[in-house]
Amino acid sequence: MNQQLKTKFQYLFRFSETQILIGMSVVVGLGTGFGAILFIKLIEYFKELFFGSSAEMLTSFLGEFNYWIALIPMAGGLLVGPIVFKFASEAKGHGVPEVMLAVARKGGIIRARVALAKAVASAICIGSGGSAGREGPIVQIGSAVGSAIGQVFKMSAARTKILVGCGAAAGISAVFNAPIAGVIFSLEIILGDYTIKTFSPVLLASVVASVVTRSFFGNHPAFEVPDYSLVSAWEIPLYVILGGFCGTIAVLFTTSLHKTEVFFDRLKVVPMLKPAIGGLMLGIIGIYFPQIFADGYDTIRLTLYGNMIVWLTLVLIFLKIIATNLTLGSGNSGGIFAPSLFIGAVAGGTFGYFAHALFPR
Repeated sequence: MNQQLKTKFQYLFRFSETQILIGMSVVVGLGTGFGAILFIKLIEYFKELFFGSSAEMLTSFLGEFNYWIALIPMAGGLLVGPIVFKFASEAKGHGVPEVMLAVARKGGIIRARVALAKAVASAICIGSGGSAGREGPIVQIGSAVGSAIGQVFKMSAARTKILVGCGAAAGISAVFNAPIAGVIFSLEIILGDYTIKTFSPVLLASVVASVVTRSFFGNHPAFEVPDYSLVSAWEIPLYVILGGFCGTIAVLFTTSLHKTEVFFDRLKVVPMLKPAIGGLMLGIIGIYFPQIFADGYDTIRLTLYGNMIVWLTLVLIFLKIIATNLTLGSGNSGGIFAPSLFIGAVAGGTFGYFAHALFPR
């Protein structure tokens, strides 16, 4: 039936396969853009549910002593567990590796249910304080939209992969209001192909998604970065050292996340309960350092403007790594990009403080 529909469509309008691909990329951009809006609104809903009305109820029962906060990520984990372990296992973790696997090994095929599962599971996780971001989920959601369209119209594996790349680019563009960054991410990480046949539809989908989200949220960057100027050439060696410092932290982050995933995989517990266990451990840390909850964008903004205490930024480097490991390693659903930005921001802020103390001029 779908093949007949496609054939009639081509016959009536005399569209070539390439022209159809371009048209479908617009549809992917629209779908991902509106999907991103719904996803962000869903996160806000769960944040209000867990930390708004529910928090008020818990306070009325348990008093102002906020130890009950540790139970909120655990409750989120209890809801996420059945989704990722029963409904769609691809929704587990941060999403991008699953998209890369679909492109590399599965001809771009992603189950349609993944988009719904990823959106709901990640929104619950982030909304309940899970240390994760929304970028990875929307990349996977957009990629699932692209894959679904390719499957509905019985497009070849090569073109379905391109539509998956369109969805990934549209996801980054929608979340960060950065269409060029979305294109580069998709071509470099997801598709590994810079030819014109992939560049044009990916660019179009990315721009369309950006236009959709800008119409709802306005045209502004994800972060307002203070004006910067290079005062002296002697600053350059410090940036080289900073790069090495952040690179070392990145290695620590990735290796520890992998080890945490292995630990939870081997844990002799009902799989659906593992996200709740990770959530409880996260919540205990969050009692004393609530900055580790969710994506941490507010802390990033404070750090960019130098409004954080240096000892706190130093501690948060390692606590955010632990928090993200517990969240994603235990099977919760969310992105890894926002925690990476958080860790990089507080690491840079810490390094900048000590560099300025040693070289005030």
